[in-house]
Amino acid sequence: MVSLRPEPFGALAYHFGNRRLSFLRNHDMVRVVESLGAHDSVADALEAAGVERRRWPSFEKALATLESSEMIRVRA
Repeated sequence: MVSLRPEPFGALAYHFGNRRLSFLRNHDMVRVVESLGAHDSVADALEAAGVERRRWPSFEKALATLESSEMIRVRA
């Protein structure tokens, strides 16, 4: 289980299982992470959050890092 705590810079994500802490360093990333479950793909979540396409590579990299630290996971 992961919890997001809002912060002025974005949010802190805490994983209760592995006790890892991650920083979501902007509010756009927080919106994307919070909405991932409501969309069929990362691209759909980025589009819905209003993230400009030129910024997508940095978001995709950050999401991959969150996945590798078990903060988010690919849906079955």
